[in-house]
Amino acid sequence: QVQLVESGGGLVQPGGSLRLSCAVSGSMFRIDAMGWYRQAPGKQRELVARITTSGGSTQYADSVKGRFTISGDNAKNTVYLQMNSLKPEDTADYYCNADDLSNLRFYWGQGTQVTVSS
Repeated sequence: QVQLVESGGGLVQPGGSLRLSCAVSGSMFRIDAMGWYRQAPGKQRELVARITTSGGSTQYADSVKGRFTISGDNAKNTVYLQMNSLKPEDTADYYCNADDLSNLRFYWGQGTQVTVSS
């Protein structure tokens, strides 16, 4: 079983930065990829960024390319999302995700709120 706990959300002004962290506990050896998703009020949850655990290939939503960076620290079992040049439209609940594709198991954290406002 895999547990995910996000942290690092908060209120930030437009143009500011935040770094989200996702601490992973449990067995990681079956996890193929980790990701960050977000869900704004009244909208569907969407992929923000994703990183494979083997090779570290990354994928980003067009709306965050060049502003957000996903990375992982295997020693700390933690995945990060560095968010720069934040915009009001980045306001959402952000969720960490882990995919075990072989067993079709998808794990989610509880989410952390990010609000971009002046």
